[in-house]
Amino acid sequence: MAQTSSVQEPVKLDNDTSKERSGVQSIERAFAILSHIAQHQEGISLAELSKCVGLHTSTTFHLVRTMVELGVVRQAKATKRYHLGRTIFSLAASSSSEVDLIATATPFLEELARESGESSHLALRSGNDVVIAARVAGTGAFQLVERAGGLRPAHCTGLGKVLLAAMPEAQFESYLASAELQVWTPKTITDPTQLRAEIERVRQSGVGFDDAEFNDEVRCVAAPIYDFTGQAVGAVGVSGPIWRMNLQRMDLITQRVRTTAAELSEELGYRRPA
Repeated sequence: MAQTSSVQEPVKLDNDTSKERSGVQSIERAFAILSHIAQHQEGISLAELSKCVGLHTSTTFHLVRTMVELGVVRQAKATKRYHLGRTIFSLAASSSSEVDLIATATPFLEELARESGESSHLALRSGNDVVIAARVAGTGAFQLVERAGGLRPAHCTGLGKVLLAAMPEAQFESYLASAELQVWTPKTITDPTQLRAEIERVRQSGVGFDDAEFNDEVRCVAAPIYDFTGQAVGAVGVSGPIWRMNLQRMDLITQRVRTTAAELSEELGYRRPA
């Protein structure tokens, strides 16, 4: 009587099942990469990322390169470190909270301070004033000493003028009716009619200037930053001593501030209207 063999053939996966498992594995790896990048606000290198997720460097590189192409991850040009990308902010409104905004803006502020040599700032509205949410000191001598969290008046600072210019007209008129346009220096604008004209100029040019209006020894230039909804969520600017911020340097710094604001806005998911 013939005996039946008890040896079983190995289970073979069909192509669809194999592809499905491969796809799930790729998603798991991508999610692990995103999680580790999110935990490093200062960015993370490819070698560090590979070690964290437990994958070979080449495997990690191919995955993260695809994520960069999709906008989920970005790589800083100067440091080659990876950060969360603009698509993340577009997918979830909660990603545009102040904490996330500061974390995203900080590398841009660092680069702006390094290239300009002056202090860079991120400002947000706080009632009729603006609050310095983040600050990076410049490399030049005699830097303006100010900690993050400090309040500044809106009517006589470049950062504040930019945020006032972003207001709808009715909201700006309400501001004029309630704000105390305090005198800080001989150049401070305190007349509502003059301030209206100044804010209209800011709207037209896209930048705000403070020519020794808040501190008689300091000049500042600022530009708005927008999120994926098209709303102005803050302002980025550079300030420095007037003897160093002469007209020639102001032109160069203004262009750098414009570029930084545009790049940061793009990182937050903003798309300039065609």
